[in-house]
Amino acid sequence: MRAELFDRVMEGLPFLPGVLQKQAGQKEFTRSLRDYLAIAASDERIRNGQKMLCQHSALFDRIERDFAVERQVVCAIWGLETGYGAIMGDTGVLPALATLAHAGRRAEYFESELIAALRLLQLGLCRPEQMHGSWAGAMGHGQFMPSALLAFGVDVDGDGACTIGGTDPADALASVANYLAQNGWQRALPWGVEVVLPEGFDHTRAGPDQSLTQQEWADLGVTAASGKPLPEGPGSVLLPAGANGPALLVSDNFHVILRYNRATAYAIGIGHLADRLAGGGPFVAGWPEDRALASGEIREAQRLLSRAGFGTFGADGMIGPNTIRAVRGFQAEQGLVADGYLGPVLLKALRATVGDPAR
Repeated sequence: MRAELFDRVMEGLPFLPGVLQKQAGQKEFTRSLRDYLAIAASDERIRNGQKMLCQHSALFDRIERDFAVERQVVCAIWGLETGYGAIMGDTGVLPALATLAHAGRRAEYFESELIAALRLLQLGLCRPEQMHGSWAGAMGHGQFMPSALLAFGVDVDGDGACTIGGTDPADALASVANYLAQNGWQRALPWGVEVVLPEGFDHTRAGPDQSLTQQEWADLGVTAASGKPLPEGPGSVLLPAGANGPALLVSDNFHVILRYNRATAYAIGIGHLADRLAGGGPFVAGWPEDRALASGEIREAQRLLSRAGFGTFGADGMIGPNTIRAVRGFQAEQGLVADGYLGPVLLKALRATVGDPAR
């Protein structure tokens, strides 16, 4: 990092207390998947996305040719991140990151992003006046953090910079496609399909850590809800809303979307919106109205599970493989369907069976 550039950029950067307030007031995701998907793949978002696919057809042709990523997937990320460029944020990224690095939570992370932003300037990939976005430092049509832009940003319009904001989405959408391609996207492989599970299906086979081939799933009686053959290649059955909701057979491409955003709901939303933009229909099975548990409730459930003899190896408020295994153990002991789904109903059962974890 050139000292002259560092001093010139950092000198006089304002402290933004509003950014710290937004970080402190950040709400947890507790919306039900049903409600989330209704927003992610709303009729309006589908209409606007189809309009953008037509308006920028030449750009999407080039993206598919150069990066081998389907246009609908890139367009879905664009639509869910910023409403197709309508809401990109107007906070100065440099002062926001400097504020968070100085006084925010996860200061070390934001310091690394600030350094990445300065490197973008040093390399001439961005101009300071273009660096506006969310309060957390995400920029442009695809809401790239500086480190992601540094690693995956591309200049397709030939102006010497990666212009991810503004009215021309070319560089931004190509960068989204490059991100997916560099993380292993496989063209023509569906992200996932809705499936029908056979009567008596062993729900312990569901989960991201349970990968079988197309033929192995077919031999177990799993069929596509559409009636078409299952996609080729390995896949995992997910029950994102438990046994009472849709079952999904997801491929490696689903995990590539998760690299863009680690939230399962987000990845399903992107995949489903992309399918709708390609002319697909809604899910066949209905989504239950269960809301997602807040992190405090998850920690409570983890403590209750451990007290019941099903160790979660910590109470971190995150649902990982250990918690899913513990939930399945409790469900099996109670004669419930062992789908590993931790929602409000199971938390209520834990409270009734095990009692107050604070005691």
